[in-house]
Amino acid sequence: MDRQIISNSIEKAIIDGIFPGAVLLCSVNEKIIFHESFGMADIFEKRRMGKNYIFDLASLTKPLATTLALSKLIENNQIFLNQRLESIIGEFKDTDKADITVDMLLRHTSGFPAYREYYKKTVKNSGNPRQYLRRLLVNEPLENRPGECQVYSDLGFMILSWIIEKVTCQRLDHFVSKQIYLPLEINDLFFIDLDSKDKIFKKYQQKIVATQQCPWRHKTLVGEADDDNAWVVGGVEGHAGLFGNAYSIHKLCCEILNALLDKPTKVLSHDIIKTFVQKQKSYDMVAGFDTPSQTDSSSGTCFSQSSIGHLGFTGTSFWMDPETSVIIILLTNRVHPLRSNDGIKKFRGQIHDLICSQIM
Repeated sequence: MDRQIISNSIEKAIIDGIFPGAVLLCSVNEKIIFHESFGMADIFEKRRMGKNYIFDLASLTKPLATTLALSKLIENNQIFLNQRLESIIGEFKDTDKADITVDMLLRHTSGFPAYREYYKKTVKNSGNPRQYLRRLLVNEPLENRPGECQVYSDLGFMILSWIIEKVTCQRLDHFVSKQIYLPLEINDLFFIDLDSKDKIFKKYQQKIVATQQCPWRHKTLVGEADDDNAWVVGGVEGHAGLFGNAYSIHKLCCEILNALLDKPTKVLSHDIIKTFVQKQKSYDMVAGFDTPSQTDSSSGTCFSQSSIGHLGFTGTSFWMDPETSVIIILLTNRVHPLRSNDGIKKFRGQIHDLICSQIM
């Protein structure tokens, strides 16, 4: 493996303004063969990036927190994939969402729209912001009939975190930490709720990577969920809010990969994870994860069709291939300082192909 070729590609992306900084981790058969940091963690404070720096993982929350938490509930027979929403959360009875199943929510076939700017209404509400946002979810008109088509939806995963809370009487961050992260001895994968922000800052201080200069929060975000809908309810939601470093993500990806390969696991059920990643129809997204699209995939052209991964809006991603046992984790701060910077879309496929050409 020519490490310099890979490093040069990342450094060129920084020069080209695709992102200010990055951490790249690659492994084969669980052995880490590349783990380096590049560029800046915060351009205003002139903090250089470090290998163990903490990123706002954005939508990596969906597979690495919400989906795995649900896998435990299914394993324990506390919920079922074909269970209807109205049987879990009473507020959905007698609505057009009553017949939506857990599986539909996980596979983005629930009929919910992709995104709504709930934070604009919620931030003006003087009551409980989480309860208010959930009322908006109950009243949100569906865009499609449940099960009819696949539309990637943040709203569906907000409801999944509500399901977890309803069934366990614990908030998502507490449940996933106790059931998944702590048993795997993963310490640097966590949510930062606004009430514990000072405690997190005291522990990690200079290691949290900056995201956008927020036009309505009027500051550069460091340690606050970049996602507005997650932030407005305190930083913990089913679609976004997770923070972590590449090493911790790698540990978790190894557990997922072992479940897919029928190797020993500590917390995940082989059968359930394999059920989650089974494709339906011609959809790219499986339950909680993405798979390589036929054209212009962010995974590039080398990952097999049995691969799974996910992207995060802030510039984060992971991909793993059960056929080669390759895991690639790319964490960047591409939204720092502006969300409008989208050069990473083209770069992701290119860097994955470059890495695969070096290790396959």
